[in-house]
Amino acid sequence: MERLRGLEALPRPNGRAVVTVGFFDGVHAGHREVLRRTVDAARERGIPSAAVTFDRHPREVLTPGKEPRLLTTVERKADLIEEAGIDALLVLAFTEDFSRWPAEDFISRVLVDGLHAYHCVMGANFTFGHRAAGTVELLIETGPRWGFTAERVELLELEGRRVSSSSIRDALAEGDLEWPRLALGRRFALDGTVVGGAGRGRGLGFPTANLQTWPRLLLPGRGIYAGRAMVDGGTYVAAISVGTNPTFGVEPLHVEAYLLDFDQDIVGRRISVEFWAYLRDEERFETPSELSDAIGRDVRRTRDLVSEP
Repeated sequence: MERLRGLEALPRPNGRAVVTVGFFDGVHAGHREVLRRTVDAARERGIPSAAVTFDRHPREVLTPGKEPRLLTTVERKADLIEEAGIDALLVLAFTEDFSRWPAEDFISRVLVDGLHAYHCVMGANFTFGHRAAGTVELLIETGPRWGFTAERVELLELEGRRVSSSSIRDALAEGDLEWPRLALGRRFALDGTVVGGAGRGRGLGFPTANLQTWPRLLLPGRGIYAGRAMVDGGTYVAAISVGTNPTFGVEPLHVEAYLLDFDQDIVGRRISVEFWAYLRDEERFETPSELSDAIGRDVRRTRDLVSEP
């Protein structure tokens, strides 16, 4: 997949395209239905497919301080969009100036002059332009005047519940992994870099990898989880803590993972942690020995619950 960043990457000189636009946080099942239809429409017409997304949540600019935590980094989002079969991805900076563009400017500068849209595929609740004046209906109605057609993809429901990024965030905040797994079509995962910690885990007999994550990412609800960790091309069963280490005093909320049957120095390496099952609440123990015993039980349950790669 061709990856383009910023308006300076436009216009593309490669002819017409079928285009979709969205924030696509999490690239959940509803997003993938829009992406699938975009790819199919492009193949039907024998032209490339293109997706447009943004480097930050629009609410970070429009309502600062009220923006949601995100389900994916820009990099993971791009990888998931590529897996859907899209030929080119354009990532635009959502700035204050950009937020003031009238809908017609977005159509002319991005869809028409930039990506040479022949057909547009949009989710039913997609809006764009200043004050969200641009809608799918506007594209369907005015598209022929600009030289393209457009279609609407209805919102997806699974088991009677509407699939949305916000519903997935709400579930994760409660420690619920089942709805995210269904709505995402995969297990929820966090990406980060391993950083040095206080070394307490090694002293307890369970050395952990401490994750430094992108500050905008959502962390699941506080607690102990079973899952997997992916690092250096390998996949390992892992017991995961999302918490503040209350036994040793309150620390900032963070994620650390004990990789079973693994003993390597991976500080500074990229790591992904995949959440499989919620084990228990985070607890404060009276002694490090009690904490070590609890971690031992968590590790045994993790080994029972999570299959080897």
